[in-house]
Amino acid sequence: MAQGTETPAGPPDSTSPGATGSAAYLRRRTLRRGSAGWLLLTGLGVAYVVSGDFSGWNIGLSKGGFGGLAVAMVLMGVMYACLVFALAELSAILPTAGGGYGFARRALGTWGGFLTGTAILIEYILAPAAISLFIGDYVESLGLFGLTSGWPVYLACFAIFIGIHLWGVGEALRFSLVVTAIAVAALLIFAVGAFTEFDAGRLNDIPADPSAFGSNSWLPYGLLGIWAAFPFGMWFFLGVEGVPLAAEEAKDPVHSMPKALAISLAVLVFLALITFVSATGAQGANAIKEAGNPLVVALQGDGEPTALSRFVNYAGLAGLVASFFSLIFAGSRQLFALSRAGYLPRFLSLTNRRKSPYLGLLIPGVIGFTLAAWSGNGGRMLNVAVFGATISYALMALSHIVLRRREPDLPRPYRTPGGARTSGVAFVLACSALVATFLVDRDAAFIALGVYAVALAYFAFYSRHRLVAAAPEEEFAALAAAEAELKRD
Repeated sequence: MAQGTETPAGPPDSTSPGATGSAAYLRRRTLRRGSAGWLLLTGLGVAYVVSGDFSGWNIGLSKGGFGGLAVAMVLMGVMYACLVFALAELSAILPTAGGGYGFARRALGTWGGFLTGTAILIEYILAPAAISLFIGDYVESLGLFGLTSGWPVYLACFAIFIGIHLWGVGEALRFSLVVTAIAVAALLIFAVGAFTEFDAGRLNDIPADPSAFGSNSWLPYGLLGIWAAFPFGMWFFLGVEGVPLAAEEAKDPVHSMPKALAISLAVLVFLALITFVSATGAQGANAIKEAGNPLVVALQGDGEPTALSRFVNYAGLAGLVASFFSLIFAGSRQLFALSRAGYLPRFLSLTNRRKSPYLGLLIPGVIGFTLAAWSGNGGRMLNVAVFGATISYALMALSHIVLRRREPDLPRPYRTPGGARTSGVAFVLACSALVATFLVDRDAAFIALGVYAVALAYFAFYSRHRLVAAAPEEEFAALAAAEAELKRD
């Protein structure tokens, strides 16, 4: 048995099977296997991210200009590509709901697993809360049902879409695929319309800051502007790393997971390029750099709405719904895995008759709704989510490097091209993006660190002494420890 773990025995209570043993414990914490093939997984990967194409990324223009954001987008695209290749290998080795936590647990021990899982939870609980605010803004701007952006809209978002998730994972992912397809089609139609107004001279129309080192028309805020634009370059890809969280519910995850990760990233790279270039060239970087709906501004400027701009406005709502919906899924699965293994209270991993982790959906939903209704600051919450994401990226990339070097003979149905060098690139760029978050929103970074400190105190003083050895990710790590001990003997 791995150090610091236990079977779920001891005094029975309402959330633990006690003396009934690990088999009964896991039966009450079982997901519906075989519900998602490669197509649904690919749709999930795109859904995580697609809302970022409709808004948010453009703020990077106010940090780095067109040239700075372009370089940042390329570098962050390289980071995600390297990370996705590493995750494809790791998810084929350990296809469970733990995702990044499970990979880090084997490579970096219980502390590494908890640090990674907590960082992922910060991302996937904060991001839906922020997106619910953006959905409210869209509903108000479109005049839908006469509603204004406020807590009733946020509550409706969480209630309706969590309800669909409680219905079942297959139904949820099919709904997500349909909404995502609408959003992707809208981005393609937008690009065609925007390119008819394209003028390359508008790309670099932000005046250069003469006090910034290395500033010019393409880098109006200098070389430091590239670094400051990193978090916004991430918005074109943020969330795609969550696909492995569906591994336990996937059909043939060993083969479907690498395929879905590769295809979804390819789709996202294509959408990022056409959206970034066409939107900026249609009205100019200066016009859209702080717009809440940059694609609509790119089409109509300060003029009257057109049929195409109205369509894109509605499609933006579809994109937000797709990302909101899929991020709820990701957060619930990471919470489920951490709870099942005892890192978080065990009752959070209980599943209903349709094999959905109902408390793992409801409790983050309550937290997200409360944050949205209380804060009202979607940008701040997204910056906190980005901070958590960059920590998890660095730790997942490090996990790949450690496993490649420490366990070279571990069976790998899929192998990352370039091996540890590829994940090494992801690690360096993730650390750079982590530091860049302090350049963008220092308060958000310190808020995330505060949440981290509370979570680590809980783990240090309580849950690390109550881990469940029978959980799949813990068994995987225990097997590695046993094999290492046999080799030493």
